[in-house]
Amino acid sequence: MELHARSLWLLTEPLHAVCYFDDGCRALGKDLGLKGFWMGYFASRTAPLGAVEPAAATAVLGVFAPGMVARALPAAWSVVSPAHALDERGSRAAHALRAIDPELERTAAGLLPPLQTIVDEAPAVARPLFAANRALCDHADPVERLWQLATTVREFRGDAHLAVLADEGLDGCEALVLAAASGRVPRDTMRQDRGWSEEEWAAAADRLRARGLVDAQGEATGHGRQERERIEVATDRLAARLLRPLPETAAEELLHTLEPLVRRLLAADVLPFPNPIGLPHLDDPAPGGGDPADR
Repeated sequence: MELHARSLWLLTEPLHAVCYFDDGCRALGKDLGLKGFWMGYFASRTAPLGAVEPAAATAVLGVFAPGMVARALPAAWSVVSPAHALDERGSRAAHALRAIDPELERTAAGLLPPLQTIVDEAPAVARPLFAANRALCDHADPVERLWQLATTVREFRGDAHLAVLADEGLDGCEALVLAAASGRVPRDTMRQDRGWSEEEWAAAADRLRARGLVDAQGEATGHGRQERERIEVATDRLAARLLRPLPETAAEELLHTLEPLVRRLLAADVLPFPNPIGLPHLDDPAPGGGDPADR
């Protein structure tokens, strides 16, 4: 099931990720009167939790610098309500997916029941973003519901990934430095994209170097690469809980049905490769294997 869990991520993350890379979705913050993409990102990503404060948002997102989150929240809630942000997020994502694949509504009919089953049966304890998103999977529009279910699946994995990072004694900045050092996310943009200062990034690298995870040049050591893969395997193990309600044949059928849809999505070139979420291309999964928490 762990192998299926990795495949489930590879085949649902692209559906979700249109909300980060489609032009209409990226304009959400500006169109709502917020200060650009990142303020819109933090508002829409945390909106399932309600008008959350920055300390809680920083904790559940895991890898963003506290100051970056605090510049967006709670100020965003004085401009837009969580409910409005959620409505815009879902409708824009569904519009983007329909534009890429006009036949998606028909395909969704076969995907919604198994995805709803795994989401309904998954445990919510210690999985805050998953639990908050699960409550939103009741859209009448089938494409918007499909996007929300894919989003809920990826947040389950993201919550699991943060638990693994914490258990391995890695904070958010250290996790990103190690991911960049091992080639899983772009090294040249990751620090600024997640709001860490040069000093914070260097200090995190020093801490990893003291643990033998990165070398003097900032590259992952053999031990560091083993540690990063151990994190992935542990995340797969926890995320595999999602597929437990489905018989093996039903899980395989779900993945089989998702694959051509995701290939059409990737062919539209909405998602860049490499990308800051660590998502590898379906035909080249080995270098990636990243996680939603590395966004």
